[in-house]
Amino acid sequence: MELNLRDKVVIVTGASSGIGLATAQLFLEEGAKVVGASRHPAKIGELGGEDRVLAVEADLSTADGPKKLVQAAIEKFGRVDILINNAGISHSRLDGFLGTNDDQWDETYRNNLMSMVRTSRAAIPQMLKQGGGVIISVASEDARQPQPMSVDYSAFKAGLLSVGKALAMEFGEKGIRVNTVSPGPTHTNIWDQPGGMIDAISEKFDQPKDKAIDYFVDEVRELPVGRIGQPEDIASMIVFLSSERAEYAFGAEYPVNGGSFKGM
Repeated sequence: MELNLRDKVVIVTGASSGIGLATAQLFLEEGAKVVGASRHPAKIGELGGEDRVLAVEADLSTADGPKKLVQAAIEKFGRVDILINNAGISHSRLDGFLGTNDDQWDETYRNNLMSMVRTSRAAIPQMLKQGGGVIISVASEDARQPQPMSVDYSAFKAGLLSVGKALAMEFGEKGIRVNTVSPGPTHTNIWDQPGGMIDAISEKFDQPKDKAIDYFVDEVRELPVGRIGQPEDIASMIVFLSSERAEYAFGAEYPVNGGSFKGM
């Protein structure tokens, strides 16, 4: 299937690892030009030559970071065709809601919701000038199935769904197509980091760390696919929705979750 992405200019936030890195790689395989953003962008620069890849060091939780990113893309490639809002953070806390303080709520808000708001706000004027574009934001199944261990993350991922629909309604008739992808359990650094999901599952369910993911898949979520997701699983949906083949996909949420949330 030809996706007609050759020479499209794609911004991917949070592109140095996990879903972002896999998405950047897949866009490059389809012939696109990628502008990848991260606080630590070294891996992005290794994906390809300077004619096709631009690595931008940017903190998207700040007001200036998104502006810097979009301006760098325009200066390098002259346009922005596709924006993938993937940047975000998550912390699993066994003490749940009462153990999540104001600073943690604010950090998660700035990194998960405001990063999407600000980067979209920076990119949309350029897309309007060009006559259109695509915005895909990466939410989570936690937006509809909130987790007490990450109540702040769940709340702001739900916010992404709302903002995405509002953007689709406002800018759709002006040629900008907006959708949201909601991954289910996906093996990224959020799982592996100290205090991450593997540590939380191991402690909560009294399972050894090397068995924690299998226990989660089989006993907690009962995933019919029989495995946790990989970044490439999510990247494939993102890239397809960004293509002309998905031009009638509009203002919607697309779960990619291995069957973990059967109510969607």
